Amino acid sequence: MKKPAIDWDGKKKINLALQGGGAHGAFTWGVLDHILEDGRLDVEAITGASAGAMNAVVYAEGYLEGGREGARRHLTNFWKAVSDAGSLSGGRSSAFDEFFKPFGFDKSPMYFWMDALTHYASPYEFNPLNVNPLRELLEKAIDFKKVRACDQLKLFISATNVHTGKIAIFERKDLRVEHVLASACLPMVFQAVEIDGAPHWDGGYMGNPPLFPLFYESASPDVLVVQINPVERLETPKTAAEIQNRLNEITFNGALLREYRAVEFVQRLVDEGKLGAPEYKRPIMHRIDGAEPMKAFSAASKLDASWDSIVAMRDIGRAAARLWLHDHFADVGVKDTLDLRAAFS
Repeated sequence: MKKPAIDWDGKKKINLALQGGGAHGAFTWGVLDHILEDGRLDVEAITGASAGAMNAVVYAEGYLEGGREGARRHLTNFWKAVSDAGSLSGGRSSAFDEFFKPFGFDKSPMYFWMDALTHYASPYEFNPLNVNPLRELLEKAIDFKKVRACDQLKLFISATNVHTGKIAIFERKDLRVEHVLASACLPMVFQAVEIDGAPHWDGGYMGNPPLFPLFYESASPDVLVVQINPVERLETPKTAAEIQNRLNEITFNGALLREYRAVEFVQRLVDEGKLGAPEYKRPIMHRIDGAEPMKAFSAASKLDASWDSIVAMRDIGRAAARLWLHDHFADVGVKDTLDLRAAFS
């Protein structure tokens, strides 16, 4: 049996791939928080899209400033800032909260109004000044100069080039606020983000999260995917909202499932001796799957930045990471714990 790569201090190296999903990224925060608290995994590289990209850059800045505890502290502060920015200022907040509460977030008048607006008008029409509150939040919460200086960690953020339809990967040494805005740019909500003269949309369309940078740029063969968008739903969507939500889930999982298929093909060729070192590294795949425990939260709750909801998702993520480490830490560096063929077939 293959022996895992263990550092002198008993830790194992691993790469993380963080999926996007709006406020559901708080589940990923919980996963990261417990991994950092547990202390047995050393993260060599992270890829991320959308909310996964935000978690990744906040992790990097915090780790540079204060190691594991610094990363935990920065992630907590970031998600608190997300919640604060998502609430109304002043006395109106409690009044609006009380008005929407009986409906549930995905049944509130505001949710239906925003949904209708984005279906019948583009952000170039209803937001001609291109006001993006996410920019201010990211600029206040993240020091990108420090992120670029964090050479202890490889970082890859995905976006979608609107002109070419291809994936764009941005590395840590180049990261600016525009790259994270591009990775989280839903085209019906925000105007495309221009980078080097090209418009970019959400990274989830072409890489949610991207896996291939980890195979080329990281020495560790182990990849842990934190997946929060459900691949399977056994009920048939029938309302317009249910159909749209399911289409979004399928779209934002499509690129990942294609990469799963490609990785499984390479694994099979390596295992059969048809490919080998040094040209080919045999990836070892793992997954913490938030789809099942997160089913209590509707797709519309991806827009719900209330602190109670965010903390609940964080706690579910912490519990999922705790269970995965209990069951599979010994497998890191040794064998797959994710059946890729079952995941994509």
